[in-house]
Amino acid sequence: MSKNKYLVPFALVTSLFFLWGIANSLNGILINHFQLALDLKRWQAGLVDSAFYFGYFVFAIPAGLFMNKFGFKKGIIFGLLLYGIGAALFYPAAEVRVYGFFLFALFTIASGLAFLETAANPYVSILGDPATAEQRLNFSQSFNGLSIIFGPLIGSLLIFTDNVYTPADLAAMPFDQAEAIRIEEAQTVQTPYLWLAGIVLFVAFLFWITKMPEPVQPSTSGKRGWDGIFKNRHLVLAVVAQFAYVGAQACLWGYFIDLKLSLSPDKHFFLVEALKPFFEWLTGSADELTPKRWAGFHLTFSFLLFMVGRFFGTWLMSFFKPQRLLTAFSFIALALFIIGITASGLTAVVAILFASFFMSIMFPTIFALGTKNLGEQVKIGSSLIIMAIVGGAVLPPVLGSIADATGSYQSAFVLPALCFLVIIFYGWKGYQIKTP
Repeated sequence: MSKNKYLVPFALVTSLFFLWGIANSLNGILINHFQLALDLKRWQAGLVDSAFYFGYFVFAIPAGLFMNKFGFKKGIIFGLLLYGIGAALFYPAAEVRVYGFFLFALFTIASGLAFLETAANPYVSILGDPATAEQRLNFSQSFNGLSIIFGPLIGSLLIFTDNVYTPADLAAMPFDQAEAIRIEEAQTVQTPYLWLAGIVLFVAFLFWITKMPEPVQPSTSGKRGWDGIFKNRHLVLAVVAQFAYVGAQACLWGYFIDLKLSLSPDKHFFLVEALKPFFEWLTGSADELTPKRWAGFHLTFSFLLFMVGRFFGTWLMSFFKPQRLLTAFSFIALALFIIGITASGLTAVVAILFASFFMSIMFPTIFALGTKNLGEQVKIGSSLIIMAIVGGAVLPPVLGSIADATGSYQSAFVLPALCFLVIIFYGWKGYQIKTP
């Protein structure tokens, strides 16, 4: 099959990276929003990430097995259907205001994303020259970086209300008044998620009517299924590195708004503040630029850096080996987290904010390095690496518990900082292919 015949499938699969970025980036908004709307503690709100990433853990292996039998196309369509159903469930969940219902909806969304990521990442890697797989995957993942800019922006405008309340404010109010406010806050998630459900189901239809090839990655082992797959050292270590990376990412994005509000609620990074006229136009007036919305706009800027980092990192891979770039970016991200933990005020916030730029290439690079030379086992190998996304379920509640116990988000951010040591090792030595 010629490269031209791969163009439409490549473009369509690349759109999936955009779609799951939207769902992922809204989690940070929900963690902050649910603390007030559903009267939750920090660690309880952190279960948003736990439910979301646990869906990956549960369904990654079934997704790999499903696609091993039925192919990429059917796996992608099934994943999109789950995604759309999960997004639509936000409407009844907001009506009844049951936190467990919201968590189930998030779990359903993530279950669908497990299918999409298990399919899309290896699909992009093998649609072309194996020597440029990392670069090609980073390019497609750049659209994931583009989409996550819109999550906090949508959340800040459509989910966060114009009113500024704290849990203490509501606790001091009469019960009926406080309950009415919580109901209003909970229902703001309905419209954005219904729109998201409609878009996702439309993309599922596009996949259904499009012919998708089933390319196979070249391999020297000739092994199939689970035969000796755990003897691929570079794959096993990729699973560990991906667990660490996604855990760090979920901690950063999930608690960044809380970090900003605790360290610098009224002082803002000058590049974000320069966009004030734009934000005023979006919200309608300067009076509606609450501290919480400003924090959401800072998170949006962090995602903008993440997107730029993806495109810049893809370009740099034309000159540097992916594993070397991964190591260098991990060192810099670790240094920025150390500054964020030890500095104060806006300086600490900005350091953490810029870490997103250097985290940008980590997921696709780890994935591409970990699935090299797997041949017909690539779908199984892919599912194992996607399963490692459960790191995003495990670490945020731990960070929230540390923050509750210490009263400091800065001390809790030591946890994701340690994750970069794991990624540094993978880029330095762990990526090397050593099979028996």
